[in-house]
Amino acid sequence: MDDLDRYVAERAARDPEFVEGFERGRRAFKLGVMLKVARQDAGLTQAEVASRLGTHKSAISRMENHAEDIRLSTLQRYAEAVGCILALELRPEAEGMIPTAVRAVAAEAEAQPARKRPRRTRATATAG
Repeated sequence: MDDLDRYVAERAARDPEFVEGFERGRRAFKLGVMLKVARQDAGLTQAEVASRLGTHKSAISRMENHAEDIRLSTLQRYAEAVGCILALELRPEAEGMIPTAVRAVAAEAEAQPARKRPRRTRATATAG
């Protein structure tokens, strides 16, 4: 497990809302990467895909870099423009959350008793 997985697991154990936000961001990032890879595999530039979709290059860049809220119909058209088909999959929510290794570390952290930190004391000087 790398440092990022460890950080996410520790943060998830402290803050369940973090997991939701992290997972949403991860899915959007992954979608954008998938779009970019499909375009590059097709040997197309953003401008060429934009032309095929009747839009601007900046719109394609936004889709690939900020894929938070893309319409299904837009994804379908993008897929066709790069010579792909769009396939959707529905999974139980528990499978879609943070990776299994991260969940295992989070569960392990919850199972261990909280460690107490030694109390720090400040040395005080006495005037003589």
